[in-house]
Amino acid sequence: MPTPSREQPEPVRPHQARQTAESFGADARRYDRARPRYPDDLVARVIAGSPGSGASGAPDVLDVGCGTGTAARQFQAAGCAVLGVEPDARMADVARARGLRVEAATFEAWEPAGRTFDALTAAQSWHWVDPAVGAAKAARVLRPRGRLAIFGHVFEPPAEVAEAFAAACRRVAPDSPFSGQPARRPLEMYRAGYAKIAGTIRETGRFDEPEQWQFDWERPYTRDQWLDLLPTTGGVTRLPAGRLAEVLGTVGDAIDALGGGFTMRYTTLATTAVRVATP
Repeated sequence: MPTPSREQPEPVRPHQARQTAESFGADARRYDRARPRYPDDLVARVIAGSPGSGASGAPDVLDVGCGTGTAARQFQAAGCAVLGVEPDARMADVARARGLRVEAATFEAWEPAGRTFDALTAAQSWHWVDPAVGAAKAARVLRPRGRLAIFGHVFEPPAEVAEAFAAACRRVAPDSPFSGQPARRPLEMYRAGYAKIAGTIRETGRFDEPEQWQFDWERPYTRDQWLDLLPTTGGVTRLPAGRLAEVLGTVGDAIDALGGGFTMRYTTLATTAVRVATP
């Protein structure tokens, strides 16, 4: 007889999985070195669509979950004044060493102290923010017509590489929730996630209708470059060293079979909305 639904354990939502959320800082320098940048067109579009751009100067940007500052540095290089908020002290230290201002806190606990911003960005980090808090707090710290921009990459390598990774994860970590996932997830699954974010933004009543943006681009990877990136992804950040080495060995063999490298066809998705002009 099926167990009544009320007795089934509640699934852990991403923002509740704090051990995983805070595992990326275990090798913060690798994370900073290996993680890909964001499309320049995305950065330019956020800036152009935020107050403070153009003749009056570049926007003031709050980057939520800034990590080691990959996206924040791109906005800074484009002329923006950027403040990062990052809960992991190890990640924040690397970002500060790269010239960023960072305050250590979760976005939920962060105290704006009366400060407001022209744009609020979250690069590959918004799923760690409590959806009951995130969009409403973003509205409070954005200036009228300020832009909220939530974006991230679709990390789906070629099938040969993805299948090798999935098989290795099933073998070395069969109890991991990632072991039950398909080797490659369709783009529509990612789009559905960003559509859900749009729904939470819409529910606040504080933003214009959210927009969905998509940027397609490519980057070549050698075997060593991909194996440098792989340990910074959520599925393996908490694996013991021996199990991680087994995963990397299996994936490395798959890349060798492709000739020692491959071209990664990235898609970067964004949900973005402008705060209404009225308080």
